[in-house]
Amino acid sequence: MRNWITALALALTPLSATAQDTGLKSLDTTDAGRAWMAVGRLDIKDGAGFCTGTLISPTQVLTAAHCLFDKITGQRIDLAEVEFLAAWRLGRASAYRAARRAVVHPDYEYSTEATASRLYNDIALIELWQPIRNTSVIPFETGDRPARGAEVGVVSYAQDRAEAPSLQEVCSVMTRTSNVLVLSCDVEFGSSGAPVFSFEGDRPRIVSVVAAKAEFNGQRVAVGTAVEDSLKLLQAELSAGRGFGVSSSQGGARRNIGARFIKP
Repeated sequence: MRNWITALALALTPLSATAQDTGLKSLDTTDAGRAWMAVGRLDIKDGAGFCTGTLISPTQVLTAAHCLFDKITGQRIDLAEVEFLAAWRLGRASAYRAARRAVVHPDYEYSTEATASRLYNDIALIELWQPIRNTSVIPFETGDRPARGAEVGVVSYAQDRAEAPSLQEVCSVMTRTSNVLVLSCDVEFGSSGAPVFSFEGDRPRIVSVVAAKAEFNGQRVAVGTAVEDSLKLLQAELSAGRGFGVSSSQGGARRNIGARFIKP
């Protein structure tokens, strides 16, 4: 892996990052964002930063594993500090939910370096305290790993688009190896965990999550961890009660804040 790609970890993005013009299609209106309401901002409290996550069931959010680790200490972030903001746009979300439990891939090891083993397994699943049953927020299904040359798309938040997601509808799989995809997609700090969609079929399906930005043959690219082989394993781990939850010192169930619905 290190012989053919130089990857840079997409660390948590400070909320104070300055916006810039990226040329992507902004989903900052109701009409533009209607099909992508299940994509949301995954906030770490106290200004620590954010990632991107996607609802794949009323209670489960798919994201990157490294989003759940403190980039300075290397320790897991207390889930009491994590909140999913579905369809966050210009200061409002369609639903707000606190994280209850999370699992990362059993073979994932956090590192600030984008090693092969980290990229292969940089995927996590978060269980919410309460389901999101807003009829406008429809969870996405997942699909098989795309072939080399396949067209895909990414919906993500980032340091230059923190207040509304952006869509890059057509980019492509440049190459792939095992569980890792190299994509010609535009990502930036904060895009970690963003869904990579296949457009085959009647509705987009998530085939990967963004794990890193990188340089490949002199071109800026995104690196994604495939969903196909990992999701069932993560769901089984969650069903078995494995993973980690809100620390008891944070009040556990008292953090159930699932009642705030605001129309975008």
